[in-house]
Amino acid sequence: MRFGIGYDVHKLVEARALIIGGVRIDYPKGLDGHSDADVLLHSIMDALLGAAALRDIGYHFPDTDVKYKGADSMVLLNAVKQKVCQEGYRVNNVDATIMCQKPKLSPFIPQMITNIAKCLGISENCVNVKATTTEGLGFIGKGEGIGVMSVASVVPVDGKWYNK
Repeated sequence: MRFGIGYDVHKLVEARALIIGGVRIDYPKGLDGHSDADVLLHSIMDALLGAAALRDIGYHFPDTDVKYKGADSMVLLNAVKQKVCQEGYRVNNVDATIMCQKPKLSPFIPQMITNIAKCLGISENCVNVKATTTEGLGFIGKGEGIGVMSVASVVPVDGKWYNK
């Protein structure tokens, strides 16, 4: 089994939709970014790419490329899954922690889990999403942004390990 760690953070701004884990959340602010800025999916993508030693999402989906302007991160997550599979691995599990002062995310977490599991082709019991506040501390605690840390594991499809 191989593991990867992901981290992402985006600033909250006016006039943007708030999309986390593929779920649109009714909130007066959204996350700023080149794509839809889905901070949860971006962190998971980096964890999966790391587990397969495939660099990071900025390498594969640069914010300088206009074709990713406003991109749906669920589509990008599927592309990452395909890249991982092309390397001879399958996704084993994902665990993520969203750091967000507001809005309260617990009502949306079941749908986030469903979206991620379906996209990655794994069981929902192989996806864990948690949310926590920062007790009012830092830029997250002041409501200026949202961050996510995640871990993902992959296993070889045929049981063989490859050294490149």
